Amino acid sequence: MVLVGVDFGHPHFDHGLEELGLLAETAGFRVTERVTCKRRAPDPALFVGSGKADEIKALALGTGATEVLFDQALSPAQQRNLERHLGLAVNDRTLLILQIFAQRARSHEGKLQVELARLQYLSTRLVRRWSHLERQSGGIGMRGGPGETQIELDRRMIGDAIKRTKERLEKVKKQRATQRRQRERRDAFNISLVGYTNAGKSSLFNALVKARAYAADQLFATLDTTTRQLYLGEAGRSVSLSDTVGFIRDLPHGLVDAFAATLQEAADADLLLHVVDASNPSHPEQIAEVMRVLHDIGAAQVPQLLVFNKLDAIDPERQPQRLRDHMDVEGLSVTRVFVSALTGQGLPELRQALADVVAQDRPAETFSDAGDPSQEPPLGEFD
Repeated sequence: MVLVGVDFGHPHFDHGLEELGLLAETAGFRVTERVTCKRRAPDPALFVGSGKADEIKALALGTGATEVLFDQALSPAQQRNLERHLGLAVNDRTLLILQIFAQRARSHEGKLQVELARLQYLSTRLVRRWSHLERQSGGIGMRGGPGETQIELDRRMIGDAIKRTKERLEKVKKQRATQRRQRERRDAFNISLVGYTNAGKSSLFNALVKARAYAADQLFATLDTTTRQLYLGEAGRSVSLSDTVGFIRDLPHGLVDAFAATLQEAADADLLLHVVDASNPSHPEQIAEVMRVLHDIGAAQVPQLLVFNKLDAIDPERQPQRLRDHMDVEGLSVTRVFVSALTGQGLPELRQALADVVAQDRPAETFSDAGDPSQEPPLGEFD
């Protein structure tokens, strides 16, 4: 597989296509070559222009690649034109993420959500897919040919499937709403784990509640929401802790919409544990991306507690001076705790930070610094 990325001058362009490569490997593909180029705007026909398309074709032939994967979303026309020009299968980041989600979904709800997103994606790919039939005559007095009939048939079938899937998801959404009301009647304090994919949310979840949720060093290791009770002896009460799907840069809007029922857990939470991979140099951009998705799902105003995970993977000279401090996020001072879900380092400090919030039962106070920041010692590398 040949990976292709186009730099349009946007910040944080992944010149090494590292994340796309990880996504491809997660889906089971072998990457043979990576190609990047700069453009002011996408080429309307081939996205990268004919010269670069010829270069990609030569690289694919030279390495034996059978597929080309673009880091950006392609229009249906661009995808079709590229496949004709290259003589190879061409896909984009959106379809790749959909494929990974389809492989990883385990629950009935998760499978329904992925199916809805896949159908919505396919519905935009029907245009002129039957162009080989469009020149055929439809008969005397008929305006359309068999090609147009096939397109309409496919569109109708997909439209019906989308409608059925939405109806089934609506039932799931109502069931979740009922479960949330039951938790509210029990006066439960709800905490949701959110964060960029592969930040270690499921590992942290397992470490806190001694669960056995699937966790692996890969993107989108788990998609389905898992909820467990966590007893905080420091606060003298139990809380409800939920592990949710990870976010990623350029997460397709169709997936955000399809996973609305799952993501609603975050929007309805009393507190968000925003898990960050502290060992990743791009963690500031990942935090910004998570915040963007939280805005999209209406969860940006839910109080947060930052958890900088993978402390064991940070170089000794970059270790933080303290395991608990504060960090500015979108103009607000948020409590931050450094932990290692793998070794357990920092977990007592995290539990105490959670207990402080729960004991107050006013989560919004996690955004305000309890003391005078000017009196605190310097934070170190991660400030």
